[in-house]
Amino acid sequence: MSIEIANESGVEVDTDAILAVARHALDEMGVNPLAELSILLVDIDYMAELNHRWMGSNGPTDVLAFPMDEGSVDHGPGESGAGEPALLGDIVLSPEVAAKQATVAGHAAADELHLLTVHGALHLLGYDHAEPDEEREMFALQNKLLQSWRAGRKAG
Repeated sequence: MSIEIANESGVEVDTDAILAVARHALDEMGVNPLAELSILLVDIDYMAELNHRWMGSNGPTDVLAFPMDEGSVDHGPGESGAGEPALLGDIVLSPEVAAKQATVAGHAAADELHLLTVHGALHLLGYDHAEPDEEREMFALQNKLLQSWRAGRKAG
């Protein structure tokens, strides 16, 4: 799996851990190993601009997901895709917004970034949380992926 990460936020973060949690989530979801993903960490002003331009919302948000090639990843574990590398898309994270949310939630900023990375990856795979049933499904899956990743880190 090819995952590119660029930190343009001006905030120091553990990009290796973000890469690892993204890879874990996509592996667990049975995504084609030839898939490509881009993760971009941006400052609060640029996140606000993206949020306004693409979502029509004012102010910065924590994570945005921009899917590229939805048709090539719409399969579950054990099902092979067409064999072609899938361009999953882009996950854009704001470490500053994540840090504020982490303080409110009572956990580390790094933990919030890991959660947001998995959240963004699930959006790229077609999950959403607009409806209560969708939200329950997506958040349960998000928590399961984070727990299995954290358990693997402790064991390793």
